[in-house]
Formats: sequence, structure tokens, C-alpha cells
Amino acid sequence: MKVCVGTVVHHPEDARIMHRQIRALLDAGHQVTYVAPFTHCNVTPQPEIRAIDVPRAVGLHRAKALRAARSALKRGCADADLLLVHDIELLLALPRRRPVTVWDVHEDTVAALEAKPYLPDFARSTLPPLLRNLEARAERRLHLILAEESYRSRFAADHPVVPNHTYVAETAPPPPGESRVVYVGHISAARGAAEMVELARLLRPHGIRLDLIGPADADVRPMLRDAQRTGLLDWFGYVPNRHALRMAQGALAGLSLLHDVPNYRESTPTKVIEYMAQGVPVITTPLPKAVEAMKGCGAVVPFGDVDAAYRAVLELRDDPARRAKASADGHAEARAAYHWPDRAPEFVSLLENWAAARGRVTVPGGHRAVAV
Repeated sequence: MKVCVGTVVHHPEDARIMHRQIRALLDAGHQVTYVAPFTHCNVTPQPEIRAIDVPRAVGLHRAKALRAARSALKRGCADADLLLVHDIELLLALPRRRPVTVWDVHEDTVAALEAKPYLPDFARSTLPPLLRNLEARAERRLHLILAEESYRSRFAADHPVVPNHTYVAETAPPPPGESRVVYVGHISAARGAAEMVELARLLRPHGIRLDLIGPADADVRPMLRDAQRTGLLDWFGYVPNRHALRMAQGALAGLSLLHDVPNYRESTPTKVIEYMAQGVPVITTPLPKAVEAMKGCGAVVPFGDVDAAYRAVLELRDDPARRAKASADGHAEARAAYHWPDRAPEFVSLLENWAAARGRVTVPGGHRAVAV
């Protein structure tokens, strides 16, 4: 099977797209064409894939990227059996003549608007109905896969869920140390950027440093640069997921200080699961899915309560037995419940079956099919 995969929003090394889904397809013997912003993100495509470079859609500046994407997807689909797109924006750039088409629904797009500070006020009121209409149209014309069980309620029909699981080594990772806490992932105000900088300030006299591993929104970058300049923390910027997780190994704790915003409440706590997989004790805010996933392998602190996070770090540092148990239990739970290779064959089989069926999508509540 030949698959064209497309994104103009996500980083080409996005863990879900590149290191889970594309890797599963390649391992199953399929050919992949990948349309992604390689040059913008300074990424060299892996030799196993056919790469088509496009501009990246950033902030309010997306028109150029979408125009380029339409042409790139047309090229990528020329001999493909299936097209897999990862951005709602690409629903506006699909070629008229295309193979079986699948939209991977990564997030609740409307709920995510709250965490986009660059949007003007008028857009926050006008975009939600437009986005919901676009989603409904996509459901009638495309196959959908969902990243979250909670997304089911947004759609009229039932769609398969491909969860955001991770790779979990069979052998135990290095034990947690005493002098470093980490955060891995995108950094934004809603993900606790200000709280983490203040936490670094409190931990500095105790000889505990904070490592931030990931890109940051424009509005928090000056704060992070100032904190790094004064020695409060180390901010490494974007690091490919597989390398970032290795950097997290041996940390005293992994931070997930997300705010209580709609897009995070029912989302799979990928960050928490990744810390557990690396044997790193977790400190998280009380988002329901995060608390459920961590199974006590760390500490839960109130939203915005830096003092509570500070105390949780010191308690872990001063209790080696608790730290070791959190590490071992977290790794075991992640291996048993969240190991991506256990789910990868289901994902590949799903795409194979759709491609073989030539993509007739039944319209919910109707008696016709829409060609894709």
C-alpha cells in the first residue's frame, strides 16, 4: 500500500505522526510519501520516506501554506492508495481527485481556541460554528480516526480511536536522581510556563535545576530566555521526541502543570504517560485523565499552586524509597497499558481495510455513500 501523509501545522518529527503512525506503516512494509514543513523546521527527512516540503502554517499566517499544501497533496496522491491528513486546515486543501482519504482528529479544535493567544476576539466568536460545520462535512465525505475517546460526542457516527500511546522499553530505565526536574513538550502559558519558571526560582537554592525540553509560544519566549540567561533553568528548545525522552531519564520528577482549560480536561495525558514510561515520577495538576493514568506514581498539586509543586519536589527528593517505587510502578503501568506497538497493528489494519474498500463512506442517517 502507498500512503500519502500530510501536515502543515505539526512539526515533521511529531511523535504521533512520524514516530508512531508512519513508523508503523513502514514497519508493516508500506510506502509513505510525507508532505510536511521540513525546511521551516530544519528537519532532514528520513531516507525511508518520500518527502515533499511545504511551508508551515503558523499563527494567523496560513494562506501561503494552504496554497502550497494543495499542490503538494496533489503530487503526493498521484499514485497513492490512501491519503492521511492531520490538520483541520488541510480539509480546505484536499485535491479534487484523490484516493481514500482519512482525517486524524488530533484535538478538539474549538476547545483549543482558548489556548491560542494570537487570535483576535472576533475570531473566537466566529470560528466555532465554522469549524463545527467543517467537521460535519468531513465526517460525511472522509474516514475519521480520533485521538481521544472523548471526541466521539462531537460526531454523528462512531469512529475508531487511535490513542496517543508511547514506546515503553521492556527493561527498566535508569532510576530517578535528586538534582533535576524536567518538562517535555510544547511550552505555553496554559501549559504552566510561568509556574515552571517560578518553581525553578524556588528550587535553585536547593541545588535542583529545571530542564525545559520543547518549543515555546511567542508570548512566553522572552520569559524563558530571561530565566535561562540568569541561570534559573535550561531551555533546550525543540528536540525530537525520542531524544527528548532519553534526556528526561534519571530526573527527580517530570512536570505537567497544565491549566484547567477545556482542551486538556478529557485529553489523554501523553506527557504523564511518557514520564512514566521513562521511570520518572510525575507531578501533575488534577486533570481527571492525568490523575487516573498516573496511578499514584508521583504527586497531584492544585492548579496554579507553585508552592505545592515545590513541596512535592522536595518530598520526592527526601524520600528515596517513594521515588524508586513511583519510578518502578510508573514504568510497569506504562508498559502494560500504554505501549504503542501493542496498538500499531490495529492502526495499520484499519488503513489497509479502508484502502482495499476504495473508500465508500456511509452517510449517518442516510442510504447513500459519498465517494472519497
